[in-house]
Amino acid sequence: MPNPKSLAAAYTLARERFAELGVDTEAALRQLEKVSISLHCWQGDDVGGFETTGGTLGDGLAVTGNYPGKARTPQELRADFEKVLSLLPGRHRLNLHASYADVSGRSLGRDRDQLGPDQFQEWIAWARAQKIGLDFNQTYFGHPKVQGGFTLTHRDPAIRRFWVEHGIRCREVGAAFGKALGTPCLTNLWIPDGMKDTPVDRMGPRELLLQSLDDIFRPKLDRTHNLDSVEPKLFGIGAESYTPGSHEFYLGYAVSRQVLLTLDAGHYHPTEGIADKISSVLCFLPEIALHVSRGVRWDSDHVVTLTDDLQAIAQEIVWGNHLAPVRLPSHAGAPLQRIRIGLDYFDASINRIAAWVIGSRNMLRALLLALLAPISKLRDAEWSGDYTARLALLEEAKLLPTGAVWDQFCETQGVPVAETWLAEVQRHEREVLSKR
Repeated sequence: MPNPKSLAAAYTLARERFAELGVDTEAALRQLEKVSISLHCWQGDDVGGFETTGGTLGDGLAVTGNYPGKARTPQELRADFEKVLSLLPGRHRLNLHASYADVSGRSLGRDRDQLGPDQFQEWIAWARAQKIGLDFNQTYFGHPKVQGGFTLTHRDPAIRRFWVEHGIRCREVGAAFGKALGTPCLTNLWIPDGMKDTPVDRMGPRELLLQSLDDIFRPKLDRTHNLDSVEPKLFGIGAESYTPGSHEFYLGYAVSRQVLLTLDAGHYHPTEGIADKISSVLCFLPEIALHVSRGVRWDSDHVVTLTDDLQAIAQEIVWGNHLAPVRLPSHAGAPLQRIRIGLDYFDASINRIAAWVIGSRNMLRALLLALLAPISKLRDAEWSGDYTARLALLEEAKLLPTGAVWDQFCETQGVPVAETWLAEVQRHEREVLSKR
């Protein structure tokens, strides 16, 4: 256990060092404290959900490993998530998929085109008790009506109608979340549709997708309760050659319909990052969402680590002044949260709670690194054309004592400092997870 006096002394020295570069560590921590990350429920049970539809995961998704202790019920998943929240500084959100309707109550026997707020009352009551917000995802995989790998682009109008109705119902659920909890719910749409080999008709499925999306988003909902988002993907397992819902398609759709665009870090070429896309898209959309993941050679959704790619995303968020809500002249209403940060990965080869905590703390650490950078000096150097000084400062900043500031943040937030959180996860595994 780190010595509190040593932690305090280390922070004092770090604060003085950063002050020499014009960085106020206390201001940085106040900003970080306001960040709310949307944590994905599907890490806790390997994207299983609680349905009885007879579908299998598949549809471009694969979870590796069979680590003991997987959540088997909504109650176990909620308890695991509470443990995660207790190990994270700040106050965060839970991101649900539609397939996680609580079948122990009012959702039993309901198919996805019949879901509504009643099937998520237990989640709402729990979130209200935890004082957290909920986000939501439409579930277009793991179901018998994902036929031939197609949902909203299926050539059978009846299949498309089923999935359009699912999308409409999910938006109603999202609006119920936002109204009940007093914080807008981001309801995200992603489909696995695509082809393994080269198609001869690329336009047809996209025309069907355009029609389906317009049908889903036609009902008008209060944006203070529900925010709609669409998520592109370049390829997937079984869809290596073509996806109707590509980046270009959804970018055009989001801008023309003024819905949010979700940028997933794993949904592009293996050497392509999303950091540079953020400022480009924000020139045309008031708000966007992020699914922060880590692909290894393909969209493999590994636990988020403190990589250069992650730091580039955080730098774009922080250095672009996108952390705090802002008012845009072209947008009426409440201040906008221009970037909504969410995580998206699943790993069953290690302790699932630890996977949640590692990725979440790394996202927060990346933001802190960006907040502690001597950005004023870096901007001055860049704007004056002194690119030598810019590069030198960027490199020197990598060894500044950010660890001491992170420890101070955890200490003041009342969560475990440094690696001490792992002992609590190991205790929870012995006493709870091992008995499942």
